[in-house]
Amino acid sequence: MQLTEEATLRSLFGRMVGDEKHGWAAASTLHTIWVLYDRVLNVSPENIDDPDRDRFFLSKGHGPMALYAMLAAKGFIAPEALDTWAQLGSPLGLHPDRTLVPGVEISSGSLGHGLPLAVGTALALRAEGRRARVVVLMGDGEFDEGSNHEAIAIASRLGLDRITAIVIDNRSASLGWPDGIARRFEVEGWRAATVDGRDNDELYRALTQEPDGRPQAVVAEIRPNREGSAA
Repeated sequence: MQLTEEATLRSLFGRMVGDEKHGWAAASTLHTIWVLYDRVLNVSPENIDDPDRDRFFLSKGHGPMALYAMLAAKGFIAPEALDTWAQLGSPLGLHPDRTLVPGVEISSGSLGHGLPLAVGTALALRAEGRRARVVVLMGDGEFDEGSNHEAIAIASRLGLDRITAIVIDNRSASLGWPDGIARRFEVEGWRAATVDGRDNDELYRALTQEPDGRPQAVVAEIRPNREGSAA
């Protein structure tokens, strides 16, 4: 990350403290969420209710800390709200709640729901004649859920080229996929790329390719750093 990112997103992330078991799951998404909100998505506090806004779905909803920090950095929520993280009465729960947190599009945490919801949303937007993007952030462990494989199959057959699935691959899946996660999408007709999940420029290039009629998947590989963490 750049210095300005370290000074904003990571400092906000660090305000959320407590007995949280999914800190590393959230930390591995920091680069991707920064690139999306800072350089890719057409969504802001000013257009939060605009039907033409881009949608971001955090399917990896058991690790919402990075999203909360990003929402604070971009003005969706007050930074002070992060200090109440997971406390009784706080809107910032261990799973994100779309009815409580401005900028949260789906309530998530039960794995395997984000991509199917993205398919339904993309279909609705297309029926309305809108070109908004639907971007869903998934964990590699979600491929143990059959609902995702059904969504992968139908998205390409319906030509949903406004869907982008980002998979954070930190090798936590118990089953895996022959020849890698990107190949899982490609066999169903998706355009897929594998990038370094800590390289902002690689992420940006992969996320800003021109639509070619196919849904898109970006696999962001995360490997332990020299300190042994996946952050």
